[in-house]
Parts: sequence; structure tokens; C-alpha cells
Amino acid sequence: MARTRPSTQAAPGQVVEVTGAQSLVLALEAVGVDTVFGIPGGAILPAYDPMLDSTKVRHILVRHEQGAGHAAEGYASATGKVGVCMVTSGPGATNLVTPIADAHMDSVPIVAITGQVPSAAIGSDAFQEADIRGITMPVTKHNYLVTDPAKIPQIIAEAFHIARTGRPGPVLVDISKDALQATTTFSWPPKFDLPGYHPVTHPHGKQIREAARLMAAAERPIFYVGGGVVRGHASEQLRRLVDLTQIPVVTTLMARGTVPDSHPLNLGMPGMHGTVAAVTGLQKSDLIIALGARFDDRVTGQLSSFAPHAKVIHADIDPAEIGKNRVADVPIVGDAGEVITDLIHQVEADRRAGSDDPGAWDYAAWRQRVTGWKQTFPLGWTESEDGALSPQYVIQRIGALTGPEGTYVAGVGQHQMWAAQFVRYERPNAWLNSGGLGTMGYAVPAAMGAKVAEPDRTVWAIDGDGCFQMTNQELATCAINDIPIKVAIINNSSLGMVRQWQTLFYGERYSNTDLQTTSERIPDFVKLAEAYGCLGLRVEKAEDVDAAITQALETNDRPVVIDFIVHRDAMVWPMVPAGVSNDMIRNARDEAPVWEREE
Repeated sequence: MARTRPSTQAAPGQVVEVTGAQSLVLALEAVGVDTVFGIPGGAILPAYDPMLDSTKVRHILVRHEQGAGHAAEGYASATGKVGVCMVTSGPGATNLVTPIADAHMDSVPIVAITGQVPSAAIGSDAFQEADIRGITMPVTKHNYLVTDPAKIPQIIAEAFHIARTGRPGPVLVDISKDALQATTTFSWPPKFDLPGYHPVTHPHGKQIREAARLMAAAERPIFYVGGGVVRGHASEQLRRLVDLTQIPVVTTLMARGTVPDSHPLNLGMPGMHGTVAAVTGLQKSDLIIALGARFDDRVTGQLSSFAPHAKVIHADIDPAEIGKNRVADVPIVGDAGEVITDLIHQVEADRRAGSDDPGAWDYAAWRQRVTGWKQTFPLGWTESEDGALSPQYVIQRIGALTGPEGTYVAGVGQHQMWAAQFVRYERPNAWLNSGGLGTMGYAVPAAMGAKVAEPDRTVWAIDGDGCFQMTNQELATCAINDIPIKVAIINNSSLGMVRQWQTLFYGERYSNTDLQTTSERIPDFVKLAEAYGCLGLRVEKAEDVDAAITQALETNDRPVVIDFIVHRDAMVWPMVPAGVSNDMIRNARDEAPVWEREE
């Protein structure tokens, strides 16, 4: 017989008798959870009964556990709050591994709650048993196996604290079925102590002073800004620092919008498909101020030849990142907001004090040089000879007609790079994507989570025809739950980025990259959208692009899917081939920038 839920939330310090499942729901309410994405199943079923009575927690029934995880990521990435997903044991839990790994790579704060077989059966290969704690240990910030119902409030409080503090990340809470069914007590707030977990947030003053000294002495400094500035909610402080120092800045794939694209000192995105100005600015700098970035391979290219003349100031809240790939001349451990604020104060103080060096803080010649690269090598594209629709044009028009207050969520591949390049980002958290893990299928469920988190924003999922087919079942979730996202399928009938590599590096041998979504229309995305209760549109000509986007923007009673049939062999440029020096950047096929020979 089901236990009646306590009629009111327990007052602070009050002890109430409940089941473990009721304790879990009360704990979620107490930490401020308003939305859970999930699917019930046998082991987690006891938790779903009291959730039905909750007036504070909305549960959204997704169609696949991977969708629940990515939706929690989208919710968290759009707001900075902790996203929550809940699934059952065994295959339910293992279907969460990809979004958990994705959240781990991109420092997204989520709490994943999984049911587990009864504690007496753990280790016996019971039906739907999987050691999800062991499986996810390498890709979680921390994880728990809970078999004692009395510990549920404490562990939920710890999980949320760990997920959102320090370097954010995913935390798994695996709860055995008998712990959910047993009688226990609940009180809030619980007491907890996490020995060994004390993230350093305030930077050391000596390191800040040394960083300011290097900045004053540099001739060609550049800010290299990563996703840590977004996760640290430090974009406003960063803009103040850029304006104060007048040092050029590059924003990585994960940091788009931290400095507005309209800012004259923003050189754009660095990396394999970064702008010529951003890639070359890093390469020719004499000082890199890295803030919340990790010197990953997609930015550095061949590491041994990356920015060969640059000293490095590296600030990160995770000390494990500092020196991992590039030795830091000045390492700074601390929260991005606090580091940047202290740098602002130190620079202001040093400037007031003056300097014996007449050239200190003077970067005018460097700014002129990088601005010249930006003007000489702007982003662009070449129209196809057969008049086929250019994907870059489609994405540019989506951004222009939607505006900077929209949220843009991408899958992985060519469309991801074009969306990063051709939408103008003026605010943080406007751009969500799977950066570190590169997860196909991220866009639709993550857009769903972002729309739930911020229902008044227009949310676009810019997806490829390959990515879209991995998680499009979440359109049903969106249609049923009144989550009117917009989906733009950039349909080139191919696994586009793989095809680009096959064109450039494999002699145009197109092995298993043809999806036949345009020649055979398998599937027909318009019919598929309609089957899921969405508005389905198809666009094949440039003159029809604006009308379709406008119709999507004006339709808010259901999700919208637009199948944009684009040029099959459009490529992402600029490009630095994998494993070579960033000096080998190509701004178009068979074209490389020609630099002044001053070095």
C-alpha cells in the first residue's frame, strides 16, 4: 500500500516519517529543483509514485534516456542552474552514459539519479542490473551508490553542492530499490562534510601581480577565453577587462558570446575551423592570457608548434588543467569571476602607479595588425555553381531574423561549425553545443531543455540530417509538453564533416557517408515532423529561406521543423588539418593566407 505523502514540506529541523522515495522527492524540492527529465522503470518506480504528488517538481517524460540527459544539459547550460534527469537501472542507466560524459567534458552541472536493483541482489547479475557507478566513475565529478534510505537527504544535498561548485560537472546518484521502498525519516537541511573537497575560488595575490606585470611588458598579448568564463558567470567582468586593457580577444567554441561579436577587439573563434585572425593572433602573440580554457587539441593544432613565442598566463578553477598541455609561466587557480575582477583592480593600480617603461600597456601597433587580418580575411563562403542552397546563408539568416536574444543549439559536424561562425553572438549562454565530446544527437533534446528553462526565449536546434536522426524522437516530448522549439535541419544528405574529410584527405572515396535523405527522402523530414505533431516545412531555394524562418518564428503553438536542402559539397572554412601546425591554416580549399614577412 502506498504511503501518503507528507501534507506539507518539513519545516527546517522538523523530522517527518517517510519512505526513501518520498525523502528523495522532498530533498529535490528542498534544493530548488523545478524540472526533472526522465523515464520510469522497475528499479526507480518507487520514486515516481510520490513525484506525482509534488507541486514543485515538474517531471517531463522523454522518449529515450539519452534525451533526458541532454535535456538536463540544455537546461543547465541555458541558466547555470543544475539540470536533473532520472532513469531506471541497467539499460536505462547505461543510456545516460553519453550525456554524462558530454557534461563532464563541457563542465555542465547535472545530477543524474538512477534506480538500482535491491541491495541484496547487487553483484548477482540480477535482471536490469548494471554497475553504473563503476561505469561512470571516469566521467563524473563524483558519484554515489545509496543503499541506506536515511542518507538520501544528505547525499542529494552533497550531489547538488558538488555539481555546481568549483569546476561544474555531472554527479550520479544511484539508489537501490529497497532504499526507496524502506521507511525512514526526513529533515532539512542535512549536515554534510566533504573532506578533501574545497575548491580554491580566490586567486593568489602574488600570481595576479605577476600576471599584470607580464601584461604591461607584452607587445602582442591576446586573451584566450574558454567555456570556464561562461560556466563561471564572468562574462561581464571579462568585458570590463577587455575594455580596460584594449587587448584583443579570441572566444573558443565553448565561449561564444562571452565578448560580443560586435566588439571591435573580438577576433572570433580560434581552432581547427576558427577565423584566420583568431588562429593567427594566437600563433603570433608574445603573451597568451588563458581564462577558463584548456589548450585542447582543436585549438592548439600541433602542440609543439603552437604560439612558439608566447609566454602563458593560465587561470582556471581546476588546477589539473593548468600545465596539462602547455606549461604556464604564471599559473592562477581560482574562479573566473574572481580572477578577472582581481586582474582589473591590479591593472588599474599599476597604471595609476606608472611604469618606467614608456611602452607599457601600449598595444596600438598590435591592435592595428590583428584588425588588418580580421578585415583582410573575413568569414565567408562561395556559392555553388549549380545554384544549390548554401548552408551558411541559411544559418546566417536564422541568426539575423531571430536576433541576439535567441538561443542556438547545435549538433556536431559542419552545421555546428557554420552555426558557430555565422550567427552573431552578443550574450553568454546564447550558444549551446557539445564541444568536448562532440556528441551527435545533442541538439534536439538540449534545445528542449533550454526552452523549458527559458520558455520566453526563441530556441533553435540547428542540426544535421545525420545528427537529427539520432534523437528526433524527442519532438514527441516537445509536442506533448508544449515546448515549441524550432529545428533547422541542414540537410546535405550526408555525414557532412566526414564527407569533407573524405574529399580532402581520402581521394573523394565516399565510404558510408551518403544518408540518401534528399535523393530518396528516407526519411521524409516534413512527414516525420507532422507525424510528431510539429509543423513541417521544406526549403530548397534561397528566395524561400526568409519566409520559412519567419513562419517558424511566428509559430509558437507547436514545434517547427524546417528541412533545408543544401549544397552537398559545401565545406567549412577556414580549416587547420588535424595534427599540423596552426601556421598551416587554409582560408579556402587550396588557398592559404599570405602573411607579411616581418618575423
